[in-house]
Amino acid sequence: MKRLTRFSLIASALLLAATAAEARMYRYTDENGQIVISNTIPQEASRRGYDILNSKGRVIDSVDPAPTAEEIAAREAREQHEEAERIQREKDQALLKRFSHPDQAVRAMHRKIRELEGLNQLKRGNISVIVSQLDNEEGRAADMERAGRDIPESMLEKIRRLEAQIHDIEQEIALQKSEIQSLRDDFEADIKRLETLTGEERTLPLERPEDNQ
Repeated sequence: MKRLTRFSLIASALLLAATAAEARMYRYTDENGQIVISNTIPQEASRRGYDILNSKGRVIDSVDPAPTAEEIAAREAREQHEEAERIQREKDQALLKRFSHPDQAVRAMHRKIRELEGLNQLKRGNISVIVSQLDNEEGRAADMERAGRDIPESMLEKIRRLEAQIHDIEQEIALQKSEIQSLRDDFEADIKRLETLTGEERTLPLERPEDNQ
């Protein structure tokens, strides 16, 4: 019984091997344009595409030719275009959730710019306070020099610290001005896009009256 089972297994394995061997027939076109049927296929021929045949010569599968460099470039360009369109659709959906009319975006832009400019105004006020302190310290140092006295290192350190504070705040103001311009650019682009998406034109000016003063 065991010998019979072992024989059956061997026979099944041989049958599978024979079936697999029969299935490994290929039909392809060689470099001269001639159709070839073989149990092997050259690499160059495989790139041109080929058919896999069964024992009866029937096609059981086909492999497409390898894409050309132009086809690959065209496919990548198409995929990039489709991805860009998908990203734009998502941006449009998010934009329409925020604003239903271009005028809403204009108002939001003006409000945000006023907030940022208000912060800058506070920083300018801080500079005025520090400049006053700096003038006071520099005046005291000048009086000591005229009197022939040495200026204490603590006073010099305070003057340097006040100067550094002024410089840092001025840098913050300059950076925020750049952020305000970037924000304005982004809002104006959104407003134009909203006009396209909604079919409505803005009725409010992009510039505030105080911007022209």
